[in-house]
Amino acid sequence: MKNKVVILIPCLNEQATIGNVIKRIKKLVPKALIVVYDNNSTDDTEKIAKLNQAKVRKVFEKGKGNVVKKMFSDNYDANCYVMVDGDDTYDLSKINQMIESILLDKFDMVIGKRMHLNSDAYRRGHLIGNKIFTSFVNLFFGKKVTDIFSGYRAFSKKFIKTFPVYSKEFEIEAELTIHALEQRHSIKEVNCDYNSRPQGSFSKLSTYSDGIKILRLIIMLIKDEKPLLFFSFLSLLFFISSISIGANVVHEYYLTGLVEKLPSAILAGFLMIISVLSFFSGLILDVIRKIRFENKQVNYQLFKD
Repeated sequence: MKNKVVILIPCLNEQATIGNVIKRIKKLVPKALIVVYDNNSTDDTEKIAKLNQAKVRKVFEKGKGNVVKKMFSDNYDANCYVMVDGDDTYDLSKINQMIESILLDKFDMVIGKRMHLNSDAYRRGHLIGNKIFTSFVNLFFGKKVTDIFSGYRAFSKKFIKTFPVYSKEFEIEAELTIHALEQRHSIKEVNCDYNSRPQGSFSKLSTYSDGIKILRLIIMLIKDEKPLLFFSFLSLLFFISSISIGANVVHEYYLTGLVEKLPSAILAGFLMIISVLSFFSGLILDVIRKIRFENKQVNYQLFKD
């Protein structure tokens, strides 16, 4: 079967850039199907996309995660899917290299690793946050990815059709990365220049609110995918708290034979019980996680185009 490629472009108010992005993709991958997913833009994004002969799909639920869910659920006769933002910041000259890595080298996901050559291309807070979150993810899931938030990616059909989308907003890139790491899918990074937005184009990211959402997602995914580690850590915290509170009570009882700080004794015992329950909860959930992991692996292996 001849290999086919579909380019998926999530957009929200990108009238200043979407036309250039589509034109450049058409020159680089002339036979690819280009689909713009418009997330309720209030400008002329949809109109400009159609004028440039791109297919347009409307997504009414706000949030990039909802857009990606729609992208991945739509059925296209393609072997490779490329997702790239419509803000004209990514180096599209690497798109064929990424496609070949999927089609020829059989990678499950290829990430366009952003190289910040222009200091205006990225807010300093975002750059620092990216490094912190990336280190955090690699600590728990393996050091394989250096840019977990890149919006420029290529996927195999098998990957996107077996990926369960939970995120609703900009934390979707972190979820994609963690899913691939947890499932031990083959991942490759390709260096690509990351440029500042052209005049008239504005970022929709919020440094603090989106950062909190991403951190919450990562913690939840660690809980789901590494439950024994997560609950063992909680168990240790409760154990240390119990010992620190109860040590004085035990010491006084040893000296006087009396329990003078009854509330402290009750609290210390309560914390110790929680510590034990947390540890065994982690053990039970870890067994469930292994079963879920095996089910995902089976679904992935059994998927047929």
